[in-house]
Amino acid sequence: MRVPLPYSLAPTRFPFPALARRAGRSAIGDGRESALACLMAARLAAAMLPPVALSLAARAARATAARAWFASLALPAAMRAPLARLADATASEAMDAADAVRALAAAAAGALDAAARAELVLLADRLAARDAAGR
Repeated sequence: MRVPLPYSLAPTRFPFPALARRAGRSAIGDGRESALACLMAARLAAAMLPPVALSLAARAARATAARAWFASLALPAAMRAPLARLADATASEAMDAADAVRALAAAAAGALDAAARAELVLLADRLAARDAAGR
């Protein structure tokens, strides 16, 4: 068992290791762009949750920039609408973002492995729980 040093910082944990692994290990043109887009979308949506919880204005600015970046990628047609919907939803309510993350997970099923899809589903569940707690 490791004992933390008295003045050390708490370790940080990257929330989407399976999505990052899928993007990093995929060959160019073999789902890499789809996995990268899903990773970016997940990070956009995660910014709605603590400990980050960006302001609405910051999320809207990030969503606009992400939409432009998504448009520059070579993505399957089936993923374009869910990605745009998710980008828009991150500047809205958490429940809208949860639904959009679930739609993206379904649309990207062919490009992602089970662990990466599970991270998206967990994110959607966290967003839905945040929305339910806020009401």
